[in-house]
Order: sequence, then structure tokens, then C-alpha cells
Amino acid sequence: MNKTNHPSSKVTTVSLLVALGIVYGDIGTSPLYALRAVIGSRPVSEELVLGGVSCIFWTLTLQTTFKYIVLTLMADNDGEGGVFSLYALVRRYSKALVIPTILGATTLLADGIITPPISVASAVEGLGMVLSDIPTVPIVVVILSMLFFFQRFGTYKIGSAFGPVMALWFVMLLVIGFVNIIQMPEVIKALNPVYAYRLLAHYPHGFWLLGAVFLSTTGAEALYSDLGHCGKKNIRITWFFVKVCLISCYLGQAAWMLSRHQTSLDNINPFYGMMPVWFLIPGIVISTAATIIASQALISGSFTLINEAMSLNFWPRVTVRQPTDLKGQIYIPSVNTILWFGCVLMILYFQTSSNMEAAYGFSITIAMMMTTLLLAYYLLLRKKWNKVLVFGILLLFVCVETSFFITNVAKIKERWMFLFFELFIFLVMYVWYYARKINNRLVHFVELGKYTSLIQELSEDDTIPKFATHLIYLTKANHREQIEQKIVNSILSKKPKRADVYWFLHLHRTDEPYTLNYEVSELVDDKVIKVTINIGFRIQPRSELFFKKIVRELVANKELNLHIRPDGSTKYNSEPDFKFVIIEKFLSVENEFTVREGLLLNGYFLLKKLSQSDEKAFGLDKSDVVEEQIPLVYNMIENVNITRTPALPHSHSSR
Repeated sequence: MNKTNHPSSKVTTVSLLVALGIVYGDIGTSPLYALRAVIGSRPVSEELVLGGVSCIFWTLTLQTTFKYIVLTLMADNDGEGGVFSLYALVRRYSKALVIPTILGATTLLADGIITPPISVASAVEGLGMVLSDIPTVPIVVVILSMLFFFQRFGTYKIGSAFGPVMALWFVMLLVIGFVNIIQMPEVIKALNPVYAYRLLAHYPHGFWLLGAVFLSTTGAEALYSDLGHCGKKNIRITWFFVKVCLISCYLGQAAWMLSRHQTSLDNINPFYGMMPVWFLIPGIVISTAATIIASQALISGSFTLINEAMSLNFWPRVTVRQPTDLKGQIYIPSVNTILWFGCVLMILYFQTSSNMEAAYGFSITIAMMMTTLLLAYYLLLRKKWNKVLVFGILLLFVCVETSFFITNVAKIKERWMFLFFELFIFLVMYVWYYARKINNRLVHFVELGKYTSLIQELSEDDTIPKFATHLIYLTKANHREQIEQKIVNSILSKKPKRADVYWFLHLHRTDEPYTLNYEVSELVDDKVIKVTINIGFRIQPRSELFFKKIVRELVANKELNLHIRPDGSTKYNSEPDFKFVIIEKFLSVENEFTVREGLLLNGYFLLKKLSQSDEKAFGLDKSDVVEEQIPLVYNMIENVNITRTPALPHSHSSR
């Protein structure tokens, strides 16, 4: 698809509203907790408050505006963004980029477990200022559970309201912030970077406050992932409005805190504290709606991330459903369950949003560092930017993000249990990717031309029972003339498979997201045909549906003489006789491995058992599929020390 014709490339009022609703949920709800986390239980002072706001402003300027809005949005893959889209653009330049990509994807998924509970809890806890004894944890659990439950029905209808609600949210941030700023306009001086420097350099343990400051920009990575939904122009235009609203809210909170002349926050969230009492209930309702939208954006982003991971061979195949006809609307039941379970555990364990603040940020700092590395490759090798300029940009973000990383690592004791989840995701991606690499190295390709005469002879041999009219094999061979040896063995060995037409179907995953076209090669007239389907990494493979449509087009166009030959249908059954053969491997007992190879391959086959079957993964009807099992021999045991013992003399029973 041409970038200029991408559906999200146009700028209209509706598209700008869509961008507000989809892109800024996470970063847009950070005023609920970011500045409060900076202040914490420390005494309220001008140095702390103005320094905190100054750090937040320059973090949003450097990280969000410069890195993501200006630079990273340039790295669009046919209008799509996110860590896998960026990897697809640069993977040919270095094999070493696999690990940064896995780390980036892992930490983004982990973010999907902590962002919904901290956002929703921050909003719901505002009820405590109206009803002091109200239990907020059950309310948060119910909201999150309902949110995950409704994923199976699709979010199109709900999503249509996202834009107006988020627009209302940002207008609210702007207005309540501005009302407090005009009461103490001198807080605007916090935009001077000198206040940020003083806080970090002179305030006691000031450097370590960066871990809390970072909460203000955690949604920047999700912003890039949502590029495909909105387009870079819409994101860049709306960001200026969003940033003004965010800074207005942070300055308003600062004005409210400094004008109270109190020594501490007394467990009051300054976000709700600066609201007039009469507006508290509407403010809480709008805040809760905004946090639900932020959570929805992260959940949808997690589905997209796993779908792309499967297409690029980073994740085992799992069931993917399309609850609506809208392009990009997908639902992955297994991921939905994992995220729901993780979110509920988070709120039950931490109880309050302030407790979760300490655990938040670590994952996203790693994701941002990995994006920086991939982006440097993109600017240097793909865009051919000047090396000095690229290394200067890289050095800037390495310094900034390393500082954030160090201050977030200090909070690791607050989230040690969370590391197990991240380790699990990382190992799944690592094992699946590298084990498939080993598996693919063992695939032996042969020239199909060597066997075409034998296949043609088999097809015409009436002494062999006909296996199918159309026999279709899925092949990994990229070249027109090649085929896997195992497929040749399947056709000719033991019980030969006689068919009228032999098809070899190759699914070629492209680096573009929405490619869908095909090529046909006739290797033997009307007998051996190879079809290559070029399919984008964001499209679900429905191989049987695609194949049957291709055959219908070939018949309609009177190509390959398919229109004048029988297709296997009868007067009793009008359906053509198609039979797909899937060849499954199992790990042979005749292997011996190094420790790494053993862990990779045993882990791979365990994941394969737990994952979706090949029929579902490739979009095949079970009734049309035959599955064959063959052993995978990676490293044959050679030294078998077995010796023959001398025959024992026959014993004679005594008489």
C-alpha cells in the first residue's frame, strides 16, 4: 500500500479526534499520579515542586516531542509503527537486533499489565475525597474485569466515543490547570531548565526523583505503536494541543500546592485537590472514563503486538479472532486472559495507585532504550543520515534514558515478582525465534524438476488409488523451482499419493503490514503448480480461503486449463476435492544436544504442543487436512558404545 494512500494519512477533524482517543490515553492520564509521585511524603517546598514540574516539562520535550514525535514517527513502515515494524525495517542490517527487539516487545507487554490498574485506581481513588470510607479496590477490580470481558465483542462501538471523551478530558486538564495558574502565575518560571538542574543537583537525593518524573512520559512508546491507527500528521498536530493541556495541569497542581502553604500533601492527590468541590464528582467520572480508554488502548496494542510477533516468528501461534469487520480489530483470548489475571493481581497486591508508582516505569525505560538502538540503525543505515549527527542523537538519549533506567532499577525491590512475568515473555520469544532458526536450518530443499516426471507418472498410474483430485502442500521454499525433501518423500515414499493436480503453496511474509497478492508458476502443464501468496505481517493467514479464491480466479480466467478438467466434484457433492497435507515434526530420541540446543528445542516443542494447531494457524478446515509426523534429527548420536557379550552355554537339567 502506498504511504500517501494509507487510510490514516489524511488530516480531518474526525481523524484528529480519533488520534486524541487512541494515541494519548496512557500519557494523557499521567497527571493523575506523576507529580504526586515526585512529591510523595516529602515536605512541600518551592525547590521540590517547581523542580519537579521543570523536570516533567523537559522530559516531555526531550523524550516525547523530540525523540518520538519528531524522530521516531519518521520510521513508519508503510504507515505502521511499533517495535516490530521498526525491526522489520532494519533487520537486514544486523542479526544482533533480534535481542533488542525481543526486550522491547517484552517490556511493552509488561506495561500492559501495570498501566490499567494504576490509571483506573488513580481515578477511582478520587471518590475517597467525597466518601472517605468507600472501598476502591473492589470497584477497580470490577471495572478492569468488565473491560477485559467486553474485548471479545470488539471495541468499535465503544471506540467511536473515545475521541470526544478524551477531548473533554484534555480540555478539563487545560481549564482546571489554567484556573489555578492565574491565582499564582509565578509558577510558570518552572519551565526554566535551571529549576530542573537545581532539583537534580542540589536537592537531597534529587537525582533519584527521576524515577517518579519518568511516569509523565511512559505513554510515548505506545504513541509510536499506534501510528498505524492515526497517521503521523494527525499525531504531530494533536500533540501540540495535548502537551499544552498536560503542562497546564502540572503547573496548576504546582500552583495549588504552593498556595496552600502546607508542609505535606497529607495523602491528598493534588490533581483532585485543585478541583473546586462542586466539580469533584464530574471530574472523577471524566477521569475514570479517560483511564478506561487508556487501558483499552494498551490492551488493543498488546493484541496487535502479539499478532505481529507471530507473523515475524517471535511467538507461538495462538488463536486470533476478528470480532468486527474493521481492519486491525483483533481479539486474542489467551493474551486477554493473561492481561486480566495480571492486572487483577497487581491491584490486589498493591491496593493503591501510590504503591504501584514505585513498580511503574522500569519496563518502559527498557522499551525506550531498545527503540533508541533500533532507531539509530534506521537513521544511519536506512535514511543515510550523517554519522556524527546520528551518534550525537544516540548519545543524548543514552544519557537521558540511562539516568531514568538507573533510578527505576533502584525501585526493583518493589516489583521483584513482576520480573517473573517479564522473564516468561522474554524466554517464550527467545526460545521460539532461535529454535525456529535451528529448525529451518534442517530443512533440506531439492530441485523440483528432478521429480516432476516421476510425479507426472504417478498421477497417471491408475494402479495407485487416487488420494485427492487437488493435493496441496504448504512449502517454505522461496524459489520457484525448489521444494522441501520431506514433501517429495511424502508424495513418493511408502504409500504414494496420486492426485490429478499437485499444488505447492508458499506464504511469503512481507516487511509491509497489509500486502496481499499472489503469483502462479506452472512447472508441469496442468499437473504441478506453485502458488506464492505475499502476505503482510499484520494480516491473518487464511490459506484455504486465499487458495480457493485463487483457483476460482484461474478457472474464471481460463488459465492453466483448469476450466476444462474435473475438479473432483460429483452430482452428490458440488464441492471441489481439495486435500491439504501438513507435515509435523517431533523431536527424535536419536539426538544429542549441547545444553543450549537442548533447552531451545525441547522448549520449542513444548510451546508447540501448547500453541495453536497448524490447521487453525494457516486457516485450514480440519476436514480438508491430512497430518503426517516425521522425526527431527538435529545432531545424531554417533558414539554408541554397545558391545556383544559372549553367548552363555546352554544349561542341561540334571536327570
